[in-house]
Amino acid sequence: MLNFSNITVRLGGTVILDGATAALPPGARVGMIGRNGAGKSTLMKVIASLLEPDDGSVDMPKGARLGYIAQEAPAGQESPLDTVLAADTERAALLEEAEIAADPHRIGEIHERLNMIEAHSAPARAAKILIGLGFDEEAQKQPMDSFSGGWRMRVALAALLFSQPEVLLLDEPSNHLDLEATLWLENFLTSYQATILVISHERDLLNNVVDHILHLQHGKTTLYPGGYDAFEKQRAERQAQLASSREKQIAQREKLQSFVSRWGAKAHSAKQAQSRVKALARMEPIAAAIDDPSLSFHFPSPAELKPPLITLDDASVGYDENIILSGLNLRLDPDDRTALLGRNGNGKTTLARLLASQLEPKKGAMSKSGKLTVGYFTQYQVEELDAADTPLEHMTRLMKDAKPGAVRGQLGRFGFSGDKATIKVGKLSGGERARLALAMITRDAPHLLILDEPTNHLDVDAREALVQALNEYSGAVILVSHDRHMLELTADRLVMVDGGEAKEFAGTLNDYTDFVLGKNQEPKARGSSGGGNRKEERRAAAERRKQQSELRKTLSKSEKDMEILSGKLSSIDSAMFDPATAEPEFADLTMTELMKARADLKEQLDQAEARWMEATDALDPAPESANA
Repeated sequence: MLNFSNITVRLGGTVILDGATAALPPGARVGMIGRNGAGKSTLMKVIASLLEPDDGSVDMPKGARLGYIAQEAPAGQESPLDTVLAADTERAALLEEAEIAADPHRIGEIHERLNMIEAHSAPARAAKILIGLGFDEEAQKQPMDSFSGGWRMRVALAALLFSQPEVLLLDEPSNHLDLEATLWLENFLTSYQATILVISHERDLLNNVVDHILHLQHGKTTLYPGGYDAFEKQRAERQAQLASSREKQIAQREKLQSFVSRWGAKAHSAKQAQSRVKALARMEPIAAAIDDPSLSFHFPSPAELKPPLITLDDASVGYDENIILSGLNLRLDPDDRTALLGRNGNGKTTLARLLASQLEPKKGAMSKSGKLTVGYFTQYQVEELDAADTPLEHMTRLMKDAKPGAVRGQLGRFGFSGDKATIKVGKLSGGERARLALAMITRDAPHLLILDEPTNHLDVDAREALVQALNEYSGAVILVSHDRHMLELTADRLVMVDGGEAKEFAGTLNDYTDFVLGKNQEPKARGSSGGGNRKEERRAAAERRKQQSELRKTLSKSEKDMEILSGKLSSIDSAMFDPATAEPEFADLTMTELMKARADLKEQLDQAEARWMEATDALDPAPESANA
């Protein structure tokens, strides 16, 4: 069992963690979530004994080995395979001792222990993990210094998984992974036999791997049973209860304050007034649920263009004399929502840059609409923002001829309203910088959005807001992302980039997942010129997006209606059992009138719940029976 109690951490005078407490069950698989900057990484460093808290303690099973990835990526001339094998320190020490041991008895002990820990199979196990994370046999032999920082962090992750700690701590492990490696990691963790605490914004991983959610908010933690979907439902119920309690408390405070103000000076009521003053002082304020403007995404809709937007005809593309992709035959229309699949290094970014006109075809032809505008998002744009400037200054430079109101309006679409627009970029979080970059690339209402890993700095709530914004956007979208939840909800066309080619994948994202995990051997790809009636497919896909957008609006409205109606029902119940506490709305009603009002509200609540269930089932239908 992993316990931490009353963990308090102050950094630079700011309270990051404020009495965080939780008891994780033995063998629990816990997903730690919270808004960017909530203190998730800080808490994990405290648990890993890398940061001393100002107060509180952490208790772990005696002798349990804890695994955590260091901040610095491994480097040097050693290969990824040797680096991973070295993570098993006991095996490495025994093998080293075996080379120099002279005592026959000790040599026998060493080899007996090597057999017990299955040291002979270690190279095969290490290679299997590296393959899953994207290193083929040749790459496993290259020196670490030949890889980029992101790939070296993959080696660090491989080494951690190979060492098999009893308590596994993972801080956003998919940040440096592509979709394929993310799917492998999710599958690996599903069968990992140990306590896991993982910070992640990947909704699928949080649903498929973990059995508890640890929510960090305002420096405190709350442990919920189940995966992310179960957490969302429990959180909504909790927020509805808090909203109802807060309304009652406000009404009670007003009554107490009214009494104090009216009778405090009267001698015969002074003691009663004083008791109410003390009651007011003891009353712990219940915080209101916050509607966070930082979750705002709204892509301006482009002017209509006739199809096609872009056509590739037997095109090849690459750098200098090096051809990366060839034989490209691709048509892109205004209502296409395309996901580019394939491991990093196979050419997804190269194809994206070709479609964004950052590269020209080496051979063949590329034709595009003369009025086409493209918004292209990459992580480099986030990293290259000037830290000394404000969002307003960045946007003003780009929109030179626009009126100040238009500049402010574009920033407001992405949550930078009011004073938020004049904060220095250096003080913004990674998620806020990503939103600013998205605001900048969409300032001209582009007809085509090309988004290369747009979710890397976004938390779960912000990712969901981005999904909704993409589904409301009327232009074409090309996505490169390791976030399967986002791809499932926004893409209706899959293109697999592999082996120097880009071909449409005829199956679903689930089919592709099975292919990546080896559950089916052949990819369901077809020629990239497309098959069947593409025009009809695109029309059907656009209609599906429209229906999904309407269903999400119904879902959101139903949830708000349910929250309000539940609060009113609770207020009526209080008025029926204790008329003295009745809120003004119900204070003058008779018992008969209260019962009638309650029946009407209950009927409205039932109808709202029915609408919510109907929208939920339509968005996420139950799987068909195997016997159907």
